[in-house]
Amino acid sequence: MLLLNVKAVLDRDKAILGRDQVVLDGNTDIKEGCTSRFRVLEERDDATTAYAILSHRWQHEVDYSEMVDLMEMAEEKRKVVRQRNGYQKILASCERAERDRIEWLWVDTCCIDKRSSSELSEAINSMYRWYENSTKCYAYLHDVGSPTFPTEPNPEQFSKFKGWPEWFSRGWTLQELIAPRDVQFFNNRWAPIGNKRDLADTLEEITHISKDILISGLDSGVRSAAQIMSWAADRETTRVEDRAYSLLGLFGVHMPMLYGEGRSAFQRLQLEIIRLSNDHSIFAWDPQGRIRRSGSILADDPSYFRDCDSIWSVEPEWFVQRLKSHKQYPGVTRTTIAPANLTRFAALTVRRRTIVKELSTCSIVSGGLQISLPIVPYPTGSLLLFRATLGCVASLVGPLMTIDLVFDSAQYYRFFGATEQLTTTFPLVRQLFLSYYQDDSRHNLRLDDRTVSFYGFTRCGTFPRNIVGDFVKLSLTNDMIVVIYANGEARVRFAVGFGYCFGRAWTHIICDESYSQATSWSSYAKRRCYYLYQFRHRKLYQACSPPAIDLGREARVGHLVQGKLQYYR
Repeated sequence: MLLLNVKAVLDRDKAILGRDQVVLDGNTDIKEGCTSRFRVLEERDDATTAYAILSHRWQHEVDYSEMVDLMEMAEEKRKVVRQRNGYQKILASCERAERDRIEWLWVDTCCIDKRSSSELSEAINSMYRWYENSTKCYAYLHDVGSPTFPTEPNPEQFSKFKGWPEWFSRGWTLQELIAPRDVQFFNNRWAPIGNKRDLADTLEEITHISKDILISGLDSGVRSAAQIMSWAADRETTRVEDRAYSLLGLFGVHMPMLYGEGRSAFQRLQLEIIRLSNDHSIFAWDPQGRIRRSGSILADDPSYFRDCDSIWSVEPEWFVQRLKSHKQYPGVTRTTIAPANLTRFAALTVRRRTIVKELSTCSIVSGGLQISLPIVPYPTGSLLLFRATLGCVASLVGPLMTIDLVFDSAQYYRFFGATEQLTTTFPLVRQLFLSYYQDDSRHNLRLDDRTVSFYGFTRCGTFPRNIVGDFVKLSLTNDMIVVIYANGEARVRFAVGFGYCFGRAWTHIICDESYSQATSWSSYAKRRCYYLYQFRHRKLYQACSPPAIDLGREARVGHLVQGKLQYYR
């Protein structure tokens, strides 16, 4: 790794200021021969070198070439670089390291030549180890001016992250907090305000990372992959790819950097985690149904794991035992095993070793995962909708966690919105193809509502998002929209919901005979959106096609939508 020579950095800055008389090959011109005299960056072995490391929120920084070529610059340009807060952070870190009798320092802004993609990729894949091997980590909190570490949230002072310093909102600082043994915190004047061990209680409140992990590292109590993801749920990065790259070390994952790939980076991270472990918690994202994104079995970004801090991953042996000991499928309506299910229940005992082996394997193939999971179908016409049990629990005394899956075109997708109650059918362990392909292709529809004005109706608005003009763009992540029309004189209004989901288009109309003007159209739209959300999931996955509705008195709005849409009851 490239490290800053603390003494060389400080001596060079003194030479620039003229505070010391430095003779360079018999010439007092500080530009001559300075490269050999002030060799500020050197390659060292992180395993055998004692070095300090800086953790900070990026501001106006100094990069590799500027740090190396500082003495060769024109005086005016050099003055500008030295006045940056990034350069001042480097100097202050070097001064701190010198006081701590540490000869070497690593700073991410200037110790990586980011012009080289291979060097950048190597650095990102090694970064967790570099922080872990550091003698000390200096965490600089640029927005803390007080002489003590904040112990309570202060939204007025720290508005960017729930009332805490901005350092805690950044994606990269997560590993920089966990990996080093010794993290020293400094305020904006570089006065020490505490260390990780002494501040463990406060840090646990801020980050939701247990004290044991903060003090002793990941080996002291990580419960699951989902738990680690939850720590990053509210953190931000400048580049969307860095939301994934900043987590590599926490999972012990190595993969190439492909800036420009966008959210695909987080998908690749999850696939690498699956290759290394049999942790089903990676599929347990959005357990509270806050996001409700159907489609790919993989999450789009760490925010999907926001409620996953308490999830424990379980071993396949314990997984099978837990299925048997409960004698029921989580969420079923009765607590006893029906005679028809005794065979399935007995199979858990007779085929125990085989089932454990099946539950222990997961193969990554093009576009999906081959994995065995216990599943049970939903009843009455929902033959394509299933509930699958995962090898993880939300608490050690709670039931095994479950997710809903929908079968479409020989693949299973993550699904939200099931409204029916499960039967007492005992689950069967089946091999499934779980798709991680997220269809973000857009489907354009044109809304032609010119005829509604003839009947005294006007368009009030759309929910949950606005549309521009008469064109609506639908995709798997933006798959439904509700348009509200009202006749104020007659005090009648109706909602038209339409969308696109898993390759199928749909539309539905709800007509209110009368309404109170005290109820805003937006409130009405939210209620109707919830109803239509349930309608969509109930109708699109029935085994047989529902009959078309006789629109009757509502037929006049049948010309509202032009496109390949069907009306359903």
